[in-house]
Amino acid sequence: MCYNAYVMQNQTDAGGILRELEKLYPEAKPALHYRTPYELLVAVILSAQCTDERVNKVTAELFKDYDTPQKMLSLSQEALEQKIYSCGFYRMKAKHILSASADILQKYGGKVPASQEELRTLAGVGRKTANVVYAVAFGGDAIAVDTHVFRVSNRLGLAHAPTPEKTEEQLTEAIPRELWSKAHHWLIYHGRRVCHSQRPDCAGCTLRPFCAFVRTEKK
Repeated sequence: MCYNAYVMQNQTDAGGILRELEKLYPEAKPALHYRTPYELLVAVILSAQCTDERVNKVTAELFKDYDTPQKMLSLSQEALEQKIYSCGFYRMKAKHILSASADILQKYGGKVPASQEELRTLAGVGRKTANVVYAVAFGGDAIAVDTHVFRVSNRLGLAHAPTPEKTEEQLTEAIPRELWSKAHHWLIYHGRRVCHSQRPDCAGCTLRPFCAFVRTEKK
C-alpha cells in the first residue's frame, strides 16, 4: 500500500498530531551535550544503543583532552576503547570515531562538513548520524530516524514503513519541511516519556484520538 493511501485509509491527522506534540514538548531539544559540530558528531556516534545520560558522562571526560579531530587521533584504538567502554559496542564506535576524524582532517581541512551529502562521506557516519549533525549543529532541515522516532511515528500513523529509511521518506512527506527538526525531537520525547517500546502508556496519552496503533488495538 502506498503511503498516501495508508494515510487516507487510517484518517491520520498529521496536523493534529504535530500540534499536540508541540503543546506537550515545547522545551524539546537535543539531550546530548556538545560545544562544537565535532563534539556533537562524536556524541551521536557514541549514542547508538546507549542512553544520552551515559554518553554525556563519557564525553564530559573525553572532551577535556580530545575535543578536536587532531587530538582524537592522538589516541590509539585501544586507548579510545577504554575511554568509551561504558557506552557499549566500544570497538566499533572507537573505529568509527577515529575513521571519521581522519576523514575530517584529510578531506575537509579539520572542519566537520556542513552538508548532509558531505557528512555521509565520513567513514563510520550513517544517514541518521549525518541528519542529526546537519539539523542540530548546522540548522538544516532533516529528520533523523532513531528507534524512538521509528516506533512512535509508525504507531501514530505518520508513517507506515518497515525500515528507518522508508520511515524518514514518509515523514518528510507528512511533515512540513520547516518542522522536520522539531518533529524529530518531539517524537523522541514522546517515545521516552509515553510511547515506550514494551508498555506504551496509551491510557494516559493525549494523542489517543489521532493514533493508528490505538485504532488497530480496538479492532
